[in-house]
This record gives sequence, structure tokens and C-alpha cells, in this order.
Amino acid sequence: MDRPAAAHLDPITVEVIGAALSSIVEETGEALIRASYSTNIKERRDCSTALFNTKGETLCQAEHIPLHLGSFIGIIPKILELHDVAGMAPGDVFVGNDAYMGGGTHLPDIVLAEPIFVDGEIAAWTVNLAHHADFADRGHAHIYQEGLRIPPIRLYRAGVLQKDVQDLILLNCQVPRERLSDLRAQMAANRVGVQRFQDLCAKWGTATVLAAGDALLDYAERKMRAGIAALKDGVHTFADVFDGPEFDTTLPLAVTLTVAGDEMTVAFDAPPQQRAGINMTWTALAATVYYIVKAVVDPTVPPNAGLARPVTVTAPPGSLLNCVHPAAVNGRVQLCQRVADLTLGALYKAAPDKVTACTNSACCVATFTGQRKADGTIWVYLETFGGGGGARPNKDGLDGIHVHVTNTSNLPVEALELEYPLTVLRYELVNGSAGEGRFRGGMGLRRVVRAEEDCLVRVDVSRTRSRSWGLEGGGEGGHGALERGPGVAEFDHDKGALTAGQWFALRTPGGGGFGPAAERDPDLTSIDDLDGIRSATS
Repeated sequence: MDRPAAAHLDPITVEVIGAALSSIVEETGEALIRASYSTNIKERRDCSTALFNTKGETLCQAEHIPLHLGSFIGIIPKILELHDVAGMAPGDVFVGNDAYMGGGTHLPDIVLAEPIFVDGEIAAWTVNLAHHADFADRGHAHIYQEGLRIPPIRLYRAGVLQKDVQDLILLNCQVPRERLSDLRAQMAANRVGVQRFQDLCAKWGTATVLAAGDALLDYAERKMRAGIAALKDGVHTFADVFDGPEFDTTLPLAVTLTVAGDEMTVAFDAPPQQRAGINMTWTALAATVYYIVKAVVDPTVPPNAGLARPVTVTAPPGSLLNCVHPAAVNGRVQLCQRVADLTLGALYKAAPDKVTACTNSACCVATFTGQRKADGTIWVYLETFGGGGGARPNKDGLDGIHVHVTNTSNLPVEALELEYPLTVLRYELVNGSAGEGRFRGGMGLRRVVRAEEDCLVRVDVSRTRSRSWGLEGGGEGGHGALERGPGVAEFDHDKGALTAGQWFALRTPGGGGFGPAAERDPDLTSIDDLDGIRSATS
């Protein structure tokens, strides 16, 4: 069926429709959060929503988790590759999570994608992602140990639940009640996306809405090109290391960022992929780079596929930053955070007035799992912890925040203790973790958790050997660390055991400082003294 031609598009119409698209993805995101069951989604907001056009290009992504774009940009093209569009019907819903056959970045991030039909044809796609904190107490040598791999398959066919598919998914989950409720919440969110987009087409005309979508992509490209053209031309390099509990040493990372006119190439060098759950797929790498480039070049660029057109991202296939099957990827966010600051370091040389010092470069994670004494049911609790933000050219870094590609909130202590047999003994900023400088880095966090019943805990912590770097003479941030309470046997990060009454603590890294400490405003120093704040290098 041929669609009617769009009316002439003036900038005001494009802007109004663009705002409506943004409103749709924000509303679908809030619907997902309100309807969800697990603490990881309803409290920590570890989820994202987006709209895509029929070519598989991002029309708009809600302001949730930048890294989730990596799963979104992979799954729609994969669906279009594996399934005949002519055979799709209203009410079809596809589910997927696999990093290699599903367009995902790690298995807990399950995506639901639904085609939006208008006048009998697919006009767009609504997609949402929820991190299902379930695949705990597993190995991470390769992806087959990390959970159930789901290629893009129909979970609903013409509005009818494919119960055998759902049963297969739930059978491979440790907390199926949570998973079922969260999957239903994802379905509810997609329903909102479908209805709101159809309403938009009814109001403005489908041809006009689709033309406005194309115009918004072109607009984002123009803004990104203008922002890149304003940077300093040249080849800018930067290097850092990655360290984590899986390794006895540090792994070297390097980036070469080339600005040539209104285009940018970001080329990475990294060691071969590792037999550990830290590897990144190319889509995870691309999502990380697109986020950081947008943040520095022009934060006002609309979050759609147009911003990526002038930016080329490469890394050697089979490396840490562009892994191939069957590399494990569950903890890829740790490396994504380091890549974000690595790219930031190179961008500093092209735009020194727009870049902060290094953040804590990590997403420290603790995952608890156990069986309740009362009824023997399995419980899983996942928490990601913030750390120090990098100092800014004119302000101190923020204390105890999530940085870069995560953007989740913490789980309130009250909710944690209500849902799980755990008690938080201390939750505090880490004195002595802020990088010194004219403007100091942000302080890391320390959270002390006591087990009220026997459980296992897996910990991911970074910057234990390296430190977050400062800029223009600023000092380095403090280390991250794992602390064990009295009587807790020494354990590696992957297989920690706590008996009832034992505690452990996770300390996250601080951010780097900006400028020489000798140039710090005495008034700011006085405030630090009153607050008892010590720098990481004092």
C-alpha cells in the first residue's frame, strides 16, 4: 500500500513531532518502571525504551541508560534479518538478549520489540529493555555459562502469548516469579508505545510523522557535524589500563581519535578477548562512544541514529573491545566505563574546555543470592554502586554518583532490607578518595552489608591497582577495594560466601582532580576542612 505524501514540513512541525516522540519513549519508560516487580527495575530503574524506524535506525531513546543503546541498535536489524516482514502482524512481539545472535550486549538485558502497524503497514518499532537480575552464581569463562541465550523470536504472535517460549525462558531463571512479572511490565510498556505512536499518526498523518522522523535524523547529523567541525583538527591519542579482580595485572588500552573537518574516527587498540566476563561487543563499544562524543561535542543533539553518521568507531575483531563468539560478556559494563573515560582523555586534546577529569571509571557491582529459610525459595539481589565524578574545569567533581553509561539509581536501604535477608550497616562517602586539585574529584562510596541468612556474593570492583587520572596537574582519585568482616574467609570475587551475621563492604574509586592543588580557593579548602574531607593524595 502506497502511503500518502507528507505535507510540507516546516521546522516547527518537525520540532513538535520530535517532542512528541520524546514524550512517547519517556512515557513508555515510566510505564515499565511503575508496572515492574523487581527492585532492579522499579527502584534502580535499570531499563530503557526507544522508538525505531522501519530501517532499524533509532528515532528516539529515553534518558535512561546510555549503554542500552548497544542492545537496541543490534536487535531490530537482527529481527529484520531473521524474520520476513511480510509475515508480521499487529500484536507480534519479539524477545531477545543474545550478544551474538540477538544483537544484545549481555544476557540479563532482555529486549522486547514490537512493530507498530498503521493502516496495515509497519510504520515504526517500539522497543524496551529491562535488566533481569537473575543469572547469578554462574561462571564467566564463556557466554554459555552466563545464562539463557535468546535469539530474536516471537514471544507473542498476533497478540497471542507463545506460552511454550515463555515457559522455556522462565525454566532457565532462578526467580521466575520476578521474571514473569517484569516481562509483563515490558509488554505493558510496549502497548503504551504502540498506542501513542498510532495516536500521533492519526493526528498528523503517517507520512508527515515518518518524514519528520527522517528530518530529525538529518538534524541530529547536522548538529553533530557542526560540533565536530568546531573541535581542534588532528590526531589525538590517549592510553589507560583496565584492572579488575579477574586479573593479577593490568590490561593496556589505547585510543586514537582523529578529527578531520566535520567527521571523527575513534579507533581503539586492546588486548585479545579474555576468558572472563568483561569483553565488549562492538555494539556496546559503539553505544559508549556515541554517548561520550555527544556529551562533549553537543549535549543538545537529539538522541537518534543521525548523531552516529559522522562518527566511525573501530576496534580489532576478537579483542576486549570488539569480541567474537563465544567470549563472555556479563560484566562488560566495567570495561565500558573505562572506555568512556579513555575516549574522554582523547577528546580533552580536541576540546580542553569541555572535558572533565577522569571519573571513577567503574560500575562496582555486588550480586547476592541465597535460599530463604522460611520456604526455600531462591532470591537474587543485584546492586551497582556509584563513585566519584571527575573534577570539572570550574567545579568540584560530584560525590557518590553513577557515571557515564550506567545512570541507574541506588536501591534505598529501606527497600533492600524489606525485600532481602540483608542489613546495611553503613552507607557513606569515602574520605581520602577525592583527587586533589584546584577543583577536587568526587568521593567514592562505601556500603557495608550484613547477611541475616547464609548467602553467596559475587563482586565486581575496579581501579584496585590503577587510579583515576587528573587533568592539568590535578591529583588521582582513590582506589576501589573489597573489605571482609571478621570471620569471613578470603574469597575471590566470583564465589564469596557469607554466613548469617557476617558482613562485607565494597569501596568504590574516587574521581580525578582538575588543576594544581596549590591553586585551590581557600574558601573551598575551608569547606573541605569543616566537612573533614581529605584528598586522595594528602
